[in-house]
Amino acid sequence: MTVLASSLDTGAPEYAENRAAMREKLAALEAEHAKALAGGGEKYVERHRARGKLLARERIELLLDPDTPFLELSPLAAWGSEYTVGASLVTGIGVVEGVECLITANDPTVRGGASNPWSLRKALRANDIALANRLPCVSLVESGGADLPSQKEIFIPGGAVFRDLTRLSAAGIPTIAVVFGNSTAGGAYIPGMSDHVIMVKDRAKVFLGGPPLVKMATGEESDDESLGGADMHARVSGLADHFALDEPDALRQARRVIARLDHRKAYGDPGPAEPPRHDEEELLGIVPEDLRTPFDPREVIARLVDGSDFDEFKPLYGPSLVTGWAALHGCPVGILANARGVLFSAESQKAAQFIQLANQRDIPLLFLHNTTGYMVGAEYEQGGIIKHGAMMINAVANSKVPHLSVLMGASYGAGHYGMCGRAFDPRFLFAWPSAKSAVMGPQQLAGVLSLVARQSAAAKGRPYDDEADAGLRAMVEQQIESESLPLFLSGRLYDDGVIDPRDTRTVLGLCLSAIRTAPFEGARGGFGVFRM
Repeated sequence: MTVLASSLDTGAPEYAENRAAMREKLAALEAEHAKALAGGGEKYVERHRARGKLLARERIELLLDPDTPFLELSPLAAWGSEYTVGASLVTGIGVVEGVECLITANDPTVRGGASNPWSLRKALRANDIALANRLPCVSLVESGGADLPSQKEIFIPGGAVFRDLTRLSAAGIPTIAVVFGNSTAGGAYIPGMSDHVIMVKDRAKVFLGGPPLVKMATGEESDDESLGGADMHARVSGLADHFALDEPDALRQARRVIARLDHRKAYGDPGPAEPPRHDEEELLGIVPEDLRTPFDPREVIARLVDGSDFDEFKPLYGPSLVTGWAALHGCPVGILANARGVLFSAESQKAAQFIQLANQRDIPLLFLHNTTGYMVGAEYEQGGIIKHGAMMINAVANSKVPHLSVLMGASYGAGHYGMCGRAFDPRFLFAWPSAKSAVMGPQQLAGVLSLVARQSAAAKGRPYDDEADAGLRAMVEQQIESESLPLFLSGRLYDDGVIDPRDTRTVLGLCLSAIRTAPFEGARGGFGVFRM
C-alpha cells in the first residue's frame, strides 16, 4: 500500500484562516443555491400548489429510487443575469429503478416554466451529458415554451434541443417525456420526439397552437382538451403512450417504463471501496485565501481517493505537477494535480506521457486545477515552453478516456486548457468556492494593460497620467476579479456546479458511476504531431 501521509497542521493559524475563508464562501454559495430552490418566489409557489401540483424537485424526488442521491447540475445557471437563478429548469443525474438517468424538470413557478437563453444552454449541456454517458433522458415537462421577449436569442439555437432528442433516440438512448401541464408550440415537440410519452389527465396540454392562435389562424373555435388534452392524445392522436390519473400516477408509470427498458451499464458496479484515511472535513482548510500561496495537492488527494492510496508517477521530475494512479469509489483513475501553480516544460512533458499511459490502459483522468499557466520569460521560451505546453494540450485534446475536472484554486491562461478546462469537453467539471479562472490574474492583467498604455504614450512622445493609470488599474482589477469568481462562471455554465469541497469525493463517485454506463476506450495513437 502506498498510503499518503498528511502533514496538514489543523492547529496552525494559517489553517484556521483558510477554513474561515472557505466557510464564508460556502455561506454565500448556500444563499445563492437558496434562490434557485425558491423558484419564482413564495407567491408563485403557493399559486402552483393551490392548483394541486407538485414542484419540480418534488416531482424528481418521487421519480427517484428512495434514499438515493440526486446530483443536480448547473444549479446557478443565469446567476448575475436578468433571469432567475437556476434558469427555470432543474437538471441532474439520479437513479430510477436502479438505472442512472439524466433528468430535466421545468420549474413552472418561474414564468410558467418558459425557457430563456440560459435555460436553453442548461438543457443542451444536459443533453450532451446524456449522449456522452448513454444515460436515459427523462423530461418532466410543464412549460409554455420560449420566453417570448428573449425569442431572438432562443429560436434559432433552440432547435438543437429537438435535434438532440432524435440523436439520443437514434443512438439507442431512451427518452421519456412526462407531461404535467403546458407543452405548447415548439415545446410540443418534446413529447413528439421522445420514445415514451406519459400525460396527466386534465392537466397536460400538448398542441402546436392553443385556442387563441387557432382562432386567429383559421377561425376555428376550440378548447384546450379537444386540441391537446391528455385524453384526446391517448384516445385519438396516439401521441400519449400512457394516460395518468394524476402526478404521482404519472411518475409511477415513468418508473415502470424505465424498469422495462433493460438499459444496462457497459461496466458493472465497482463494488465497495475503503474510505480515505484522512478526514474530508479538513478539505475546508487546505486552499489559501490568497491563491498566490501554494499548497500541496497531495493533501487533497489523500482525502479523496480510496484508502488514501496513491501511486505517484515521476515524483522527482516536473514537481510542479503531481501525477499518479488511484481508485475512487472502486473506479481506477489517473490524477493530474497542480502543485506550485506554474507549468514548466518538464511538467508539460510529464503530463503528456501520463495521459498517453492512461489511454493505453483505458483509465479515466481526474484533473485538479491550481495553475497560473505556463511559465514565461526568455529562458523558458528558449527552452521550448511553447512546444512543450502544446504537447500537453495536444495530449489532453486527443485523449479518448473520460476526463473529470475540479477547479480548486487558480485556473488561468493556457494552463486552464492544458488541465482540461471546459473547452476541452471533460465529461464533468466542478469548481470549489475558492476557485478563480480567467486569462490571467487580475493584478497581472491590469499591469499588462498599464504597461501597454505607458509604452504607447512614450512612443507618441506624450506625458503619462499616473493618476488616471492608477484608477484604470483599480477598475480593471475589480472587473477581472468579479468575472473570475466561481459564481459568475457557473452562472454562464462554464462548470457543472460549484460544490462544497467536502462533497468532492461523493460528486466524483457519482460521475464515475455515470461514466461507466457508456463503453470507452483510450486513444491508441491518434494524437496530433508532438513537437519534440
